[in-house]
Amino acid sequence: MKFIDNIELTEYEKFVEKNEYKSHFLQSSMWGEFSSIDKGLIPHYVGLKENEKLVCATLLLEKKLVFGYSYFYAPRGYVINFEDFNLLKTFTNELKKYVKKHRGIFIKIDPDVIIKKYNYKDEEIEVKTNAYENLKKLGYKHLGFTKRFETTQPRFSFRIDFNQPFEQIEEHFSKTTKQRIKKANDLDVSVTLSDDIEAFYNLMNITENRKGFVTHNKKYYQDLYNIFSKKNKCNIFLGSVDINKVISKNKDIILEIENEMKEIKNLDNLSKSMKTKLNELKKRKEKLLNDNIKYQEEKEQYGNNIILSAHFIVEYGNKAWVLYAGNHDILSYTYANYKTYFEHIKYYYDKGIKIYDQFGTVGKLEENDPLLGLHEFKKKFGGDYVEFVGEFDLITNKLMYFLFKKLVPFYRNRKFKQNIKKNS
Repeated sequence: MKFIDNIELTEYEKFVEKNEYKSHFLQSSMWGEFSSIDKGLIPHYVGLKENEKLVCATLLLEKKLVFGYSYFYAPRGYVINFEDFNLLKTFTNELKKYVKKHRGIFIKIDPDVIIKKYNYKDEEIEVKTNAYENLKKLGYKHLGFTKRFETTQPRFSFRIDFNQPFEQIEEHFSKTTKQRIKKANDLDVSVTLSDDIEAFYNLMNITENRKGFVTHNKKYYQDLYNIFSKKNKCNIFLGSVDINKVISKNKDIILEIENEMKEIKNLDNLSKSMKTKLNELKKRKEKLLNDNIKYQEEKEQYGNNIILSAHFIVEYGNKAWVLYAGNHDILSYTYANYKTYFEHIKYYYDKGIKIYDQFGTVGKLEENDPLLGLHEFKKKFGGDYVEFVGEFDLITNKLMYFLFKKLVPFYRNRKFKQNIKKNS
């Protein structure tokens, strides 16, 4: 086998995108391009060939350090059969030589390899893999079975398997989810495809400020969209409500309720059940009137057509990932977020995607955990709860790796304290 240190991108994409063992957007040349533009990382496309045909490959992202050193990261890599120990060994040995030549002190990987899986009923589904054992035998240092978001990529996620009838996928939605999608439909919440990064970014800002952090600027999202949309590999879904339409629909319902109430009141000697029904109708009418007042207030402040949810989805190979989701603070009772989720689940199912990944949750939950809401929301759509094998470091310079592990946390902590002081 021959090591290739600069695979031509067309050949690389042909091998990676529909690979039978591993295919992930974080291993795509699009992610390499984005990482170069927005993260200042240097992409390397390397692999092994046998009889002039690629048998494995990976995107390595190089991060320059001081004194000419670097470290390398293969996001969700490698694109290889991790069960084939001899192939993995050969590739690992070649990568070590390549990285040492570039003064790399280690390679970080977090393979897209599932080690545990539970269905929507919390029943464990058997998973067989030797990836962990094979990597350990080859000297990869496992960084632990972390439970939260300590790793570069999430170690837990929910995935919906699209290799089943869509009716079955819907059936696995929680009862609450079905009710809320129906409510959104009743309110004519509309979901559209869009390239409106401004609207998406505004909702991301609202969501992140609500949670007390801001992760990315608008340029980050714009660059990500531009690079992936060039190859038709991403979409923005916007969920919105037409206030006038909702108010008008509520008025029609109120009129129907008033007519029904009149008919009941015209009856002689109302029975107990009729009195109960009359009281229920009165309460329903009052609620709709109050709802219309709230809708009118929101309309005066935000306009008639209000975008309430914005979701950024990336697709690659046979998978789609819900990378980002932003939601407005207002009109939560329209359940636009649920409707938006439903529409892109249906969209990618109809498109022929096989795996729909909700891109991240946690593995340890407690009653007052701030991440509990995120976890429970994603769980409601009935996907499999999956656990990935985690991060490994392949050390190529022991001394510099030791110094890196000691100094980087110190530097980050110091920088964090300086930022707090600056903003206080």
